[in-house]
Amino acid sequence: TGVPGCGASLHEPNKALRIELNANANCTWQIQRNANQTIRIVFSHFKFAPSSSCETESIRVFDGASTASALLGQVCDDTDAVPVLESSSDSLTFLITTNSVPFTRNFFVYYYFFSPGSRTENCGGELTGPNGTFSSPNYPAPYPQFRYCVWHIQAPKNSKINLEFRDFFLELDRNCQLDFTAVYDGASTASGLLGKVCGLAQPTFESSSNVLTVVLSTDDSNSYRGFSAQYSTAPLPGPMEPNTTLTCSSDSMRIVLSKPYLASLGFGEAHLQLNDPSCRPVVRDSVIFSFPLASCGTIKKDEGHSITYTNTISLAAAGSAITRQRNTEITAQCTMSNNETLELIYTTTNNAIQKLAAGGRYNVSMAFYESDLFSKPIQYSPYYVDLNQTLFAEVTLHSTDPNLQVFIDTCTASPQPGFGSLTYDLIRSGCSKDDTVVTYPAFENHGRFKFRAFRFLRSFPSVYLQCDIVICDSNSTNTRCARGCISRQKRAISPYTWKTNTVVGPIRLKRDLRAAEHSESLTEVEAEKTPNLQQHNFYTLAFVVLISNILIVVAVTLKHHKHRVGYSYQNAQSS
Repeated sequence: TGVPGCGASLHEPNKALRIELNANANCTWQIQRNANQTIRIVFSHFKFAPSSSCETESIRVFDGASTASALLGQVCDDTDAVPVLESSSDSLTFLITTNSVPFTRNFFVYYYFFSPGSRTENCGGELTGPNGTFSSPNYPAPYPQFRYCVWHIQAPKNSKINLEFRDFFLELDRNCQLDFTAVYDGASTASGLLGKVCGLAQPTFESSSNVLTVVLSTDDSNSYRGFSAQYSTAPLPGPMEPNTTLTCSSDSMRIVLSKPYLASLGFGEAHLQLNDPSCRPVVRDSVIFSFPLASCGTIKKDEGHSITYTNTISLAAAGSAITRQRNTEITAQCTMSNNETLELIYTTTNNAIQKLAAGGRYNVSMAFYESDLFSKPIQYSPYYVDLNQTLFAEVTLHSTDPNLQVFIDTCTASPQPGFGSLTYDLIRSGCSKDDTVVTYPAFENHGRFKFRAFRFLRSFPSVYLQCDIVICDSNSTNTRCARGCISRQKRAISPYTWKTNTVVGPIRLKRDLRAAEHSESLTEVEAEKTPNLQQHNFYTLAFVVLISNILIVVAVTLKHHKHRVGYSYQNAQSS
């Protein structure tokens, strides 16, 4: 990958570029190779200076050997997509310019040559009807490298699409730069990004209309089993309700307004804008605002039990400053809490200010890492470890809001999945209660801790680990995250009503792996048998992640040999 300087001439058949630039850069990369193929380039991560405009800071991509060639596309700070562009020949050029703001810009770009129409490009497809299923190429075997698959889903009119990934395992990296799945709220990748996912997860998405687009993009580094997905449909609001939707995700806010609805409010579709006047809508059959969660003048407020993001759509006369008069405002509010169900609220007061409110959820993933550098995630499964080996775990919040903090509040071990009377505290109220547990200082949008692998009970085959993870506004001083270790909890965390399950692992002892290999080497017949799971005990670590009122359960199953090694519950309590 490397860290190239300001521009380069590239001739390799494929290459990944990790680019870091400062202010006042004007750098050109030229890709050219004598081949009867075209180039696909993926801008899988880009971080410009905050609030920069396309006029002062952007990536421009040209269909040829120089910047004098035809413009293929442009990437800016407010680009609501994972840009993937293709040349018409064997050369392509991209130019990155930055403004004078002192800020370190980061980009991850990779390209590869391919032959359009070849068999290797045969993936994706068209899906119609009220429900259906689809999966990544070769599933459940590892997906191929350098693939770009697009599925277009079109359901019956007046319906919305609920998409669920029943099984999902892609290469994990911090910003989903390598292999990723992206979901768009419409008929193409220009429709507004609902989310980008990688790693081990079970994501769900909901469209605002009867069309949805799903993308799978892979590189050449590592391949896993991919995904299996299903979709179903539900009716949109009836004809008596305004055809207007608000969709909230961990990455963005998306507002869809019907033209008749706007006309009934006296709004001119050509002169609508958000709190930031530079944020304008895309006008098609409907008027659509789609923007990163913490941009376009959005106001964030930490309510304690939830975090809200609020923006206002206002009418501005052509050529004049924004006007905020009676009957000319629509307030959109996303509440990131325990309610992911879309809820529209229409307020018909004398001022006729319309309010759209919707619930959303933060996208969180968890992974084990090789060391306390947290640079190399464990990509294989099962994860074999030694007894008393130190395990490094990281919870990552995937959000476009840079001012969020992840805090590990409580982790409790128990031999019972219902966490009955037999429990053992590893972390309680932000305080380490076990000598092997170390929590790391907050780092950007990550929560990190380490602990030693152990047998919790000699007489019980299973152990569960429940962790409460809190998400706070990092700019607020009076939050649970800022208070750190609290010896006595003044009040319990409020009850939650929503949870989701995902799995990392399984984790298994290396001695069990060696024992299994020895057993298999004794007889070829035994080696060909399917293992009888009843001959083994199972031991489970369940990570339950509480985000404000959101609970995420991460279950990790550890199979061990019948010869138990560990310490008793009484010893665990005494330690």
